[in-house]
Amino acid sequence: ATQAIWAIVAGIYQSSVAREVAYGIQATDAVVVLAEDQEQVDKVLEVRDQLPAVRKIIYQDPKGMRRYRRDPWFMSFDELLDLGKEREQQHPGEIDQLVAAGDPDAVCLMCFSSGTTDLPKPVMLTHRNVLAMGRHFASIEGFRPGDDYLSFLPLAWMGEQMMAVATGMVAGFTVNCPEEVETIDHDLREIGPHLIFSPPRVWEAQMRQIRVKMEDSTWLKRQVFDWGLDVGLKVADLRFAGQPVPLGLRILHRFFHFALYRLVQDRLGFLRLRKAYTAGAALGPDVFRFFHALGINLKQGYGQTETAGIFCFHRDGDIKFETVGTPFPGVEVRVSDKGEILVRGDIVCRGYYRRDEATEKAIDQGWLHTGDAGYLDADGHLVIIDRLSDVMRTQEGHVFSPQFIENKLKFSHYIKEAVVFGDGLPYVAALINIDAQTVGKWAEDRKLTYTTYLDLSQKREVAELIWSEVAQVNARLKPEHRIRRFALLYKLLDADDEELTRTGKVRRALIAQRYRPLFEALYDGSKEVPVRTTFHYQDGRVAEVEVRVAIHSLAEEAGYGLPVATAG
Repeated sequence: ATQAIWAIVAGIYQSSVAREVAYGIQATDAVVVLAEDQEQVDKVLEVRDQLPAVRKIIYQDPKGMRRYRRDPWFMSFDELLDLGKEREQQHPGEIDQLVAAGDPDAVCLMCFSSGTTDLPKPVMLTHRNVLAMGRHFASIEGFRPGDDYLSFLPLAWMGEQMMAVATGMVAGFTVNCPEEVETIDHDLREIGPHLIFSPPRVWEAQMRQIRVKMEDSTWLKRQVFDWGLDVGLKVADLRFAGQPVPLGLRILHRFFHFALYRLVQDRLGFLRLRKAYTAGAALGPDVFRFFHALGINLKQGYGQTETAGIFCFHRDGDIKFETVGTPFPGVEVRVSDKGEILVRGDIVCRGYYRRDEATEKAIDQGWLHTGDAGYLDADGHLVIIDRLSDVMRTQEGHVFSPQFIENKLKFSHYIKEAVVFGDGLPYVAALINIDAQTVGKWAEDRKLTYTTYLDLSQKREVAELIWSEVAQVNARLKPEHRIRRFALLYKLLDADDEELTRTGKVRRALIAQRYRPLFEALYDGSKEVPVRTTFHYQDGRVAEVEVRVAIHSLAEEAGYGLPVATAG
């Protein structure tokens, strides 16, 4: 409705704190703010003095809003609808006239860039950009009006705008929304969508949940799962390579289709699922293979906010887990002499709002400089290495991708997040977040008591568990890329603390600075380091805590391929 009258929509994540809400409103020069409920309204109120241009706050849920009703700054959504009805009576046919007089190259949407290295920038997207994305995607994938899609991601994210709005409008499939955030899993099983789109963090979390449930099951069920997964991986790898599946393996695979794969799919709500997509960050190859082994047609895409969503993705029957697929028809992709991915086409944005210098730097003669390093393989598939600025080189000159190693680590269901370092340094090291749920369950099964995340993360037994997981990853890496030292973070990395973006990407430079004592200890030979930190609790309490964080080492012993523990 807003875009039909040639107004511009800009989204802010529901999880944003007040300062981020203020930044989003200021950066887009918004004059009207639509807030869902009192919680969101209160964030705007907290920064009201910073928003002189805002004329109205429109709230949807009236619960708790009685005390604001006398303030002319506020308007309920019902009042807005009543105003619209009056306008339609006074000016019949006005909407149709506005739509007919529209300009496809007018800006209709502003979404923020990810902001991994600096503040997120508002990206200006036109009607042409958004509809071109929807047409490209729908025409290739053959979405149908009878298809069900579950929209559970924030519309502030370009990926959800691409699926639920752009592609949904073009293809005409049904967009279903969960009743509440807490009911997503239940609603997913109830709806049983044909299509689903999730960032890597969601797929990683689902994989961890499946593995934890299997560990909790009986010995027989674990054996069936492990055998079935092994069969599924073999079949998936043969199909990825375009090779025939031997008869015996086909028979086994068919057996496990009923004995395992369909049971897991049913548990996830994927029985009717035809196509599953992931984008927004790199999905580790191991996670990708895991879901294909379970018979889930997961396809990876690549794009940016600046391209109105993805412009490369896997086609059915042409999937390589180490790539992000091939470009849309009519979209040009090339790699510069510096190894940077460039893209040109009708999906490339107008630029950044009120940031002419940044626009000129990013878009040159229609070519968008993505800032990502990669290459096109012999089959025309795009391979992403990492952010160009994140590709690292050790002191000895060994080039590596920290994101590649991080994804290997996160395949472990005990590791929630990892931040890898090593640029200009003697070796590769990492700061690691344990997964509180899976490690907590592991500890309880072993009668290992703990009180808080901090307490759990610093247990010697937990360190030994994670050491073993890191050692397994090291065994699959080149010697010069192996992690030599790591530390377990005493708190979860959090977007509210600006350590992650709102889409879950790590802010590596900020983390290195904020956890500098730990970062330095990874390289100065320390066995442990004292850290004083402040915890802010939801009830308003503030506590200052001192913790001694151990630094854990791995080394190569002559004659052994696997790392072994050393003192410290």
